[in-house]
Amino acid sequence: MKTGIKVGDIMTRNFVYCEPDTKVIEGVKKMVSKKVGSLIVKEKDKISGIVTEWDILSALAKLRDLKDVKIKEIMTKKVVSISPNKDIYDALLKMKKKNLRRLPVVEGQRVVGMITWKDIIKIAPTLLDIIEDKIKIMEEEEKIKKAGGEEEYYERYLK
Repeated sequence: MKTGIKVGDIMTRNFVYCEPDTKVIEGVKKMVSKKVGSLIVKEKDKISGIVTEWDILSALAKLRDLKDVKIKEIMTKKVVSISPNKDIYDALLKMKKKNLRRLPVVEGQRVVGMITWKDIIKIAPTLLDIIEDKIKIMEEEEKIKKAGGEEEYYERYLK
């Protein structure tokens, strides 16, 4: 269900970023001061990764001391992103499918913004309900296939 609203229309253009050689503690301080849950990692204008609260907590659990650790050592390098000309419905589907709360917005390889669940829900709150219903239907269809058909599904799950 396309909304007609493009990612580029609602994305945050003043996203928070750092460079790969930034120390993790400096990145954390930046996240706290800007009240964000992630940093886009970029070199010049090209995205090289993203670091989230989860990346930092995981690194802390493994390493225990992050004093000398650089962002590039803990960042997610395979970044899922979206184009600014995509519909926000596409962004929300991608986030839901990949279990993400935010997507960098990229034109070519140049990062131009960030879009989050909150950005989309502010604009189109009913969109989340539609996506959740669609995913539930897809899950039920998968159960029917695994059960061997509708009759077996009824016997197994609904009786």
